[in-house]
Amino acid sequence: MSGDWLTADEQRAWRTYLRMSSLLPAALNRQLQQDSGLTLPEYEVLVQLSEAPGQVLRPFQICEALNWEQSRLSHQLTRMQRRGLVARQECEADGRGAFVVLTAAGADAIGSAAPGHVAAVRRLMFDRLSEDERAAFEQACATIVAALTGQPR
Repeated sequence: MSGDWLTADEQRAWRTYLRMSSLLPAALNRQLQQDSGLTLPEYEVLVQLSEAPGQVLRPFQICEALNWEQSRLSHQLTRMQRRGLVARQECEADGRGAFVVLTAAGADAIGSAAPGHVAAVRRLMFDRLSEDERAAFEQACATIVAALTGQPR
């Protein structure tokens, strides 16, 4: 075997991160489903649309924002369209392209879900961290994101 192993401290940090990265989304997904009937992926798409100018985005914009593959988004949008949360509109400037539009039902859904979701994020994460821990966590995440995206910090 080649390469160096992680130190005991690195291994502990890595495994703690892996555990958190599976537990936190699962807890947030449960909260959203129980409180609003939305899944976490639905909520993530609705957030992007609700914050977009005119509440309209091209699919590639949603993929970029969420770091999703096109096929994942396509399947997700189909399910959301069936539920009336989003609509697809043709793009007249690009006959092959389309827009994803937040519907009134989608706007109502995210408006109803957001307060409970924010409370859950605060309860599960931020209430447990001191201000210094929160700042260090944010800085560490930003450093890693910058390295992964090739962006300067």
